Amino acid sequence: MFKKVPHTYVIIFSLIVFAAVLTWLIPGGEYVKETTMVNGIEQTEMVFKTIENQPQTWEVFAAMVHGFEKGAGIIIFILMIGGAFWIMNDSKAVDVGIFSFLNFVKKLDKYKVIRFFGANNLILILIMLMFSVFGAVFGMSEETIAFMVVLIPLAISMGYDSITGVGIVYLAAHLGFAGAVLNPFTIGIAQGLADLPLFSGFEYRLICWVLINIVGFAYILFYARKIKRNPKASPVYKEDEYWRNRAATNIEEIDKPTSKAAWWAYALTSIVLILFALKHQETTLKIGGGEGVTWPVMPLMAGFFVLTGFLTLRKKVHFFILNLLGFTILFLVVGVMGYEWYITEIAALFLAMGLLSGISMGNDANQITKLFLDGAKDIMSAALVVGLAGGIIVILEDGKIVHTILHTLAQSMSDLGNIASVGIMYGIQTLINIFIPSGSAKAALTMPIMAPFSDLIGLSRQSTVMAFQFGDGFTNMITPTSPVLIGVLGVAKVPYTKWFKWVAPLIITLIILGFLLLIPTVTMELNGF
Repeated sequence: MFKKVPHTYVIIFSLIVFAAVLTWLIPGGEYVKETTMVNGIEQTEMVFKTIENQPQTWEVFAAMVHGFEKGAGIIIFILMIGGAFWIMNDSKAVDVGIFSFLNFVKKLDKYKVIRFFGANNLILILIMLMFSVFGAVFGMSEETIAFMVVLIPLAISMGYDSITGVGIVYLAAHLGFAGAVLNPFTIGIAQGLADLPLFSGFEYRLICWVLINIVGFAYILFYARKIKRNPKASPVYKEDEYWRNRAATNIEEIDKPTSKAAWWAYALTSIVLILFALKHQETTLKIGGGEGVTWPVMPLMAGFFVLTGFLTLRKKVHFFILNLLGFTILFLVVGVMGYEWYITEIAALFLAMGLLSGISMGNDANQITKLFLDGAKDIMSAALVVGLAGGIIVILEDGKIVHTILHTLAQSMSDLGNIASVGIMYGIQTLINIFIPSGSAKAALTMPIMAPFSDLIGLSRQSTVMAFQFGDGFTNMITPTSPVLIGVLGVAKVPYTKWFKWVAPLIITLIILGFLLLIPTVTMELNGF
């Protein structure tokens, strides 16, 4: 039908139209809470009721507007990230950092052990492991968008492509997200709704996380090795011209002396961090929603910044800007784990980094503003596609058919064995994730239904939570309704169709692995199950 692969916008609009067609074919329904008295005890349960569906027609156009409203936070986040990093990239600090890093990597090859495994492989594994831990511990997802602008140029400079760059950051974080060892946004909420002890079953989930990572990392490394040998074999070789042109800077020609403005930026940042440290002398870092550990994190980081900022400024202003980037990432981690930061605070953090980078390079206010607008303009298409993708969910919700789909699938589990039941439950969660990519929202919708239902068919509630965990995790990496995935691909300049073709074999493998990992939860005596 198509002479060439359709544009991402065309695919998303087609899905909006398809969702509208479904609203004409599927009856309406909704789950409502009903309170009943059982043996004198008040109990609340979710009861399905048939209601009139709302067939969607011209609403397909209004849905896109509502999609922008629903995704406003992430859309603004993407624009601010784009503007902030454009200011920083104009300084060529990232280029200097990548050049220095690659020189360091070359020196590692003199060691036999590192040469045997490959310095590049070890670096990719360490990066993936870091992001996977972040995904497993505090549910890193939206935050990966910000790292695209740094890690993709690194991947390109190491001889890989933008898909590899997306893989080592976004894919790795979502492998951890699927393993969800201590993820408070999925496991924490789901176990709470299922009346299970928080983060119980930790040991088996840790094993699952390791196995999921092995499969995912191997897939990325095998592909990266193939592209390293033949860069033109990359499906995004043409699209990566954008990144190659950005990386073509002659590093030797970058030699800007440290300006007085850079010292003023250093002094201002140091004062702000010291005042912040005085206000927050102790920080409780919570891993997975537990009680956490209390440390004087802010005073330590403020002191460390004062020292490293001074040393890097004396060497070169570009290293000071890289120091700003490094501390931005550290504060992101501390903010998420210690102060429950989300995209608003993270966007503000990166904006501050961008402004300080511009000041450090001696740019005036008008120059910084122009750079910010250029960056926002460059990343605009990624921001727009997030709003468009949100229109799919809007149509299904306004058509009143989401709960009907869920109820129909839940009824299909009656009179089946435990393995078949947990498999179907897993399949239901996987399918629902295409329509409701938010793990927290899906847990709130499905667990009050699935948990009591699992009691009736003889499944442990922990198995039900695991089915939710895997069903929520794997298809996040491929569903076009995920604003984070669409945002990441937009920033990376990777067409959705090419990403789909590349990642589909891995997703199929992970879905099968997920089912195999669910079998022991109903056939073996596991701690917490």
